[in-house]
Amino acid sequence: MKTTTEKISEAVVRRLPVYLRYLTELLTNGVQTVSSQDLGRRLDLNPAQIRKDLAYFGDFGKKGIGYDVEYLIEKIRQILKLDRDIAVALVGAGNLGKALSNYNVYLNDNMRIVALFDSHPSTVGTHINNLAVQPMEEMSDSVKQLHVRVGIITVPGSEAQKVADDLVQAGVEAILSFAPAIIKVKEGVRVHYADFTTELQSLAFYLE
Repeated sequence: MKTTTEKISEAVVRRLPVYLRYLTELLTNGVQTVSSQDLGRRLDLNPAQIRKDLAYFGDFGKKGIGYDVEYLIEKIRQILKLDRDIAVALVGAGNLGKALSNYNVYLNDNMRIVALFDSHPSTVGTHINNLAVQPMEEMSDSVKQLHVRVGIITVPGSEAQKVADDLVQAGVEAILSFAPAIIKVKEGVRVHYADFTTELQSLAFYLE
């Protein structure tokens, strides 16, 4: 795979899963090759942008033919590190946490939730998708034992920073937070936010 000293922007990395999802649909439907023009029309993106994004990582297409769908899926999965097992822990087994945990059933990737944690006595000990909800006191040891690299936070905003601190202390390298709070972590740990309220409010701007 091609390497580059040029920094890959976050926007490029965020588009790769979009390409992967559509390519997987094509493969399921028996499509063997696809052009950047076809990808652009389907995804409402500039074909030149798609070619540029992929060119950061290698020369995957053939002029006049396009991209071999199965091969490109394999390469994007390698780029995103989805060709290896990545253990995920979820903290906060409320309604949202349950929904995310149940989504495990539909995942074909090796990135899977392997541990659940909550502080509520009525939730601890229950099972979601064959995973037992563990007390917060067990989180540090379990994260280390299971070699968890990614944490998902679905706790109230007031608890998010403490949970993030504990996850990072246990060795987690990246966090996806659904909590309505800004989290501060040490350098080298990546945090992404999934904020429903912010997304809805920004959509309101475009209403007539």
